[in-house]
Amino acid sequence: MREEENKRSSQSSSVKRFFKKRWVFPAIYIASAAIILTGVLWYQASSSNTDKYDYKSTDLTGKKNQPKAVEVNKTMENFKMPVAKADEAVVKMKFYDFQGKAEDQEAALVFYNNTYVQNMGVDLAMKNGEAFDVTASLSGTVTRVEDDAVLGNVIEIEHDKGIVTQYQSVKDIKVKVGEQVKQGKVIAKAGQSLFNEKAGIHVHFEIRKDGVAVNPTSYFEKSLSTLQENKLSDDKKSIESPSLKKQQKLEDLEKSTDDNQSSDTQDESTNSSQNKNS
Repeated sequence: MREEENKRSSQSSSVKRFFKKRWVFPAIYIASAAIILTGVLWYQASSSNTDKYDYKSTDLTGKKNQPKAVEVNKTMENFKMPVAKADEAVVKMKFYDFQGKAEDQEAALVFYNNTYVQNMGVDLAMKNGEAFDVTASLSGTVTRVEDDAVLGNVIEIEHDKGIVTQYQSVKDIKVKVGEQVKQGKVIAKAGQSLFNEKAGIHVHFEIRKDGVAVNPTSYFEKSLSTLQENKLSDDKKSIESPSLKKQQKLEDLEKSTDDNQSSDTQDESTNSSQNKNS
């Protein structure tokens, strides 16, 4: 019994002496860390094995299943003057503002076929009077390309539901219906029209929201979202052109003068008759 107890006590004392050595615990820590690190690396290697999954690449050049890019900045574009060289352009005729001054309204009237017609856009030309490239004011879809002898041909581009830009008095049209155009793309050449011959070589440009024309110069350098948020006036009352008003006043004055002269003649005739009778 004593021999067994002596053996146990000697073994216990040996273990204690072993653990009292300085290098024992650091060695144990290093060995444990090595075992844990080995286990982590093995797990990552096994989980990264993707051969068992059937992945389909969609981000490689030339793949047919590559998703189409979605344009997200269209509403952030600003309306631009529809000419390639905006700094050389001039406004030949302004937009007819129903709330504007009488003299401004008169200057925005087009005389065609013995009738005065309000200008529902702006007529743009070059300072030197020469032909120029007409460009898309905003990115959109071409919805109308039409030959029109009076208006000088028409192009219409839709930018959002109910919002379109229209280009008249153009030639050498370079787009077709259904085509997607980017802002600044050349869509035609400026031409002439029978409707406004006095404007010479020009482009007639309109911006319409839900079929109602708005003043293009009020939206140049402003975003599409600005027009979307603006509420249009419902004032569509018929306004007689200032020139016709003046003409009517002259006719009324002439009629009044003729009536006065006729009245004076009748009075003189009556007086003369009375004098003879006396």
